[in-house]
Amino acid sequence: MRRMWSITRPGLSGTELLEVGEDHSFNLMLGWVVAVVESIGCAIEYGPTAEEDPVTTQGPRGHPAARGRTRSRLVTIAAAAVAGLALMLSGCGIVDTVTGRSVSTVDEVEFSQELAIPPLAEPRVDADGRRVFELTTQSGEREFLSGQTTQTWGINGDYLGPTLRARRGEKVAINVRNELDEVTTMHWHGMHLPATADGGPHQPINPGETWSPEWTIDQPAATLWYHPHPHGETEKHVYRGLAGMFILDDDVEAALELPREYGVDDIPVIVQDKTFDDDGQFTEGDREHAGMLGDTLLVNGTLGPYLEVERELTRLRLLNGSTARTYSFGFSDDRQFALIATDGGLLSEPHDTGRIRLSPGERAEIVVEMQPGERVVLRSYPPELGTDGSATRKAGGEDSFDVLELRTGATLGDSPPIPEVLVDVPRLDPSEASETRQFELRTRTINGQQMDMDRIDEVVIVGTTEIWEVESGHGQIHNFHIHDVQFQVLDIDGAPPPPELAGWKDTIFLPPRTPIRLIMRFSDYADSSMPYMYHCHLLWHEDRGLMGQFVVVEPGQGLEQPSLDSGRADHDHGE
Repeated sequence: MRRMWSITRPGLSGTELLEVGEDHSFNLMLGWVVAVVESIGCAIEYGPTAEEDPVTTQGPRGHPAARGRTRSRLVTIAAAAVAGLALMLSGCGIVDTVTGRSVSTVDEVEFSQELAIPPLAEPRVDADGRRVFELTTQSGEREFLSGQTTQTWGINGDYLGPTLRARRGEKVAINVRNELDEVTTMHWHGMHLPATADGGPHQPINPGETWSPEWTIDQPAATLWYHPHPHGETEKHVYRGLAGMFILDDDVEAALELPREYGVDDIPVIVQDKTFDDDGQFTEGDREHAGMLGDTLLVNGTLGPYLEVERELTRLRLLNGSTARTYSFGFSDDRQFALIATDGGLLSEPHDTGRIRLSPGERAEIVVEMQPGERVVLRSYPPELGTDGSATRKAGGEDSFDVLELRTGATLGDSPPIPEVLVDVPRLDPSEASETRQFELRTRTINGQQMDMDRIDEVVIVGTTEIWEVESGHGQIHNFHIHDVQFQVLDIDGAPPPPELAGWKDTIFLPPRTPIRLIMRFSDYADSSMPYMYHCHLLWHEDRGLMGQFVVVEPGQGLEQPSLDSGRADHDHGE
């Protein structure tokens, strides 16, 4: 079989594929070309020619070759180095013809709509003492833009869903009914629970059907969230509006003097970016390296939102609910705020800072102090991504947004000072780790493999502690989310983590070529027949194959290959 280098770069109207025949006299030069191109974030694949093995190939902009918008040509060895290098560097931004665009809405947002506060779901308590929630996924429409109606999806409404709230030790049951015209799922992001209740791609909910998981809440107070997780379709389902916040409470958090009156001084802030077309519809497509990057922000589904602040201290529960964009939140006057919690719960002590970076799926709880008669804007500044040049632009690293205006009246209610000590965060001991695993994310693969619903990638023993070393092995950004567990960050490129990463996490940003060591304990739940997921939470990346599966088993228990095809459709990662 003749082998080919397939070099994919972003094209002006799709993806352009350059196939170069293998020859020893050329390989040294081509190897250098490949090293240069990978170092700046383009995708390099090596395999058979398209004629021998026709595989749909995507470039960073995400336009499949199978759609007829691509072309492939065979060039001679003599011309390949010069033509290929020029072609690739053009697409990667050295020859600056396709560079993406920067976006800024700073000082351009009118803040004319009062921030919508998602309603608290009202569960019933059944005869078994379970708190029973009812959720329905459905299509709808909403007027985000004046005079234009946007087609949306929502949960118990036209866009987003209610806030679920439960307390540690409570048993919960959630009936999720699917009134959409296609299969969906519902995943409880950040939750410690049995694999059968996780809501990943192996728990499909067909149209017209109801899925009813149940479990006992057994983790610290935290800001979690819920969203669909259908294989190959997660980006679309979340982008159209299927998501909501899930707040956990416990006695330890309740004993602290923190703002906690929901909707008054304890505010959910779900931030999502969108692009609207001329008819007011969400634009789905035009992806850059990270995925779909919008030019307009919605907060809790509100365009141009403001919040009337009633007390001296306000707790903002920030959720990056975007599918691809990373934010760096701060305030327009650069005031300091107290970071009190991250993904998995409270920090050991407040961290005073002026910025907090959140990649898709990450959460942070911050407390901001206001004075009477003030207005200040929650803003997203250009995030530090660890990329260079056009790769930064294409990942949104030069973009700025005005997010939410906070307003105060002539008087404010009193707030007690933030406690100097919050909770004990016991450190996991690396010497107790029974296993160390490595995960390299690159293009559409983790450790060289795309997601396969019928393959178990890792087997973990219940009751053990493990270290997972994760890294983006090329020039693009990723992040990494692990189902079921909360982890701690041991080090980042060999250095101790900063204060904002000192607590419990379930999702972490991965800058290019920066190894990060995570430590976690797998407790309580073992099921050799049903896997959990780990994946990049840039959802286009996840859909394209950047996901793997692990099962947690009892010591000495064999792996049972699960029946994993019920209710799901086959998925081509090239689509």
